[in-house]
Amino acid sequence: MATKKLYAGAKLRETRQRLGLTQKDFAAKLGVSLPYLNQMENNNRPVSTTVVLSLAQEFGFDVTELSTGDSERLVSDMREAMADPILADVAPPLADVRLTASNAPALARAFLHLHRAYRQTHERLASLDEALGREDARTLPSPWDEVRDFFHYCDNYIDAVDRAAENFASPLGTAEAARPGDQDKNVRVRAVSTLGNMGIRVEFSDTQKLRQYDPETKKLTLSRRAAHETQTFQLLLQVALLKQDPLLEATLDLARFQTDAARSIAKIGLANYFAGAAMMPYGAFLEAAREVRHDLELLALRFGASIEQVAHRLSTLQRPGAKGIPFFFVRVDQAGTITKRHSATRLQFARFGGACPLWNVHRAFETPGRFLRQLAETPDGVRYISIARDVSKPGGSWGAPDRRFAIALGCEVTHASDIVYADDLDPGRPDTFEPIGISCRICEREHCHQRSVPPLERRLTIDVNARATLPYEVG
Repeated sequence: MATKKLYAGAKLRETRQRLGLTQKDFAAKLGVSLPYLNQMENNNRPVSTTVVLSLAQEFGFDVTELSTGDSERLVSDMREAMADPILADVAPPLADVRLTASNAPALARAFLHLHRAYRQTHERLASLDEALGREDARTLPSPWDEVRDFFHYCDNYIDAVDRAAENFASPLGTAEAARPGDQDKNVRVRAVSTLGNMGIRVEFSDTQKLRQYDPETKKLTLSRRAAHETQTFQLLLQVALLKQDPLLEATLDLARFQTDAARSIAKIGLANYFAGAAMMPYGAFLEAAREVRHDLELLALRFGASIEQVAHRLSTLQRPGAKGIPFFFVRVDQAGTITKRHSATRLQFARFGGACPLWNVHRAFETPGRFLRQLAETPDGVRYISIARDVSKPGGSWGAPDRRFAIALGCEVTHASDIVYADDLDPGRPDTFEPIGISCRICEREHCHQRSVPPLERRLTIDVNARATLPYEVG
């Protein structure tokens, strides 16, 4: 079987610029000629084995980064944007989209930014909310979208914050220290102690607010109704906001958010990241995950976390040189709307709307408290194992509304031997894989009984004298 050629010009160019080297100096260090380097940076030649080895030996570069950049995310995001009806007659072919994402990622992001601005302006007009007459009617990305994209293109891994959380949790940074209950108990004590040393009093109250901090009285109030792991998480979140504020602010400065609202939302997101990483320190958590073959329930017990917290943490284990399995993680509500999404795999979620209805995450609401397993194949031929479960959150009192969600965690089937949920499944049989997609507009499957709209870039045949599952045939 022929080895797939590696074209990573944009990543190679980005690495050189980050090192502050000219093409001439970079070529000399890599042991190649200047014209050869120029051709590789422009994707006219693949990255050679010699260059890959030189990157690792000369610069300590994690060569897996060459093949796991933003290209797949950009292709997926651009295809979804180009499914907009306004672009139906001018949408470029998929080959051109891939070329743009690979050779000109900055241009691709600029296009996505422009489409997002157009979409938001269009939605304002459609809803007649009189936003056009107000000062805040600028065509900037919504704060939520801007923050979501920040984490999305960081692979949902923020190195400085992750390492700070791991240091905070030390000396519990080993798998031996992470016996059932020990990690949670000790990190919780340390959080209370840290806040106490800052003159902050922690109290518990019968309130619906999970967390309330009063800077004037230096009192932190946590809800007694909240689950134990939620209380621990909120304690650590407050530690991050107060003790780690310089680090959070420095990270926000580098991100260069366009609005104060986006910056504030991102700060909460970074504090959430710190809290999760402190509850489940990188080294100890990665080692434990491998030991129990990614059994979410065992990991939740060992680290005093919830199933959702564990699943989300597994999707962030992308530290260079010590990566875990590339997982995707998604949370949906009962309407099918995606409320959390991240993928370190080739599977990328729709930026707008819901997930494919054929995916097992939607069926999790029907079987509360149980894990559902699914072998699935996307239109590009990539196969995955996906596990889904409901994560309903009680209101805490009679009459208080429950919050119902479902989560899915999955990876490419090549990692099945490392996943306990793959036991007794048969990934060797092609007929065991269910066909799923990303979004109907960019899903090219010709025969899908759940299709809601026609696919982009495909001809349709409409026969007024016949009707199958759909009122048209995809050619």
